[in-house]
Amino acid sequence: MNERVRALATEARTHEPEHLSFVCECGKSDCTATVQLSIREYEGVRKDPTHFVVVPGHEIPHVEDVLERHERYDVVRKHAHEAQIAIETDPRS
Repeated sequence: MNERVRALATEARTHEPEHLSFVCECGKSDCTATVQLSIREYEGVRKDPTHFVVVPGHEIPHVEDVLERHERYDVVRKHAHEAQIAIETDPRS
């Protein structure tokens, strides 16, 4: 879903909004929380297919580590098994 948000914002770029609403990429299937990010911030995280943007506190320690903490979001990296799944299912590849 977030790739589509990014694509639509990029395609309709009459001006780049300061922040867009991206869906939290935590592993909780019922999570509908959003994270406010610029396209540049989102691109910076997702350039690595094993890194994801989550709402602070939404990390799942047994499958991922928090790499960065920001005011509006955290960046997590999946552990080896989950990272392989993320790489294999990366919509950017």
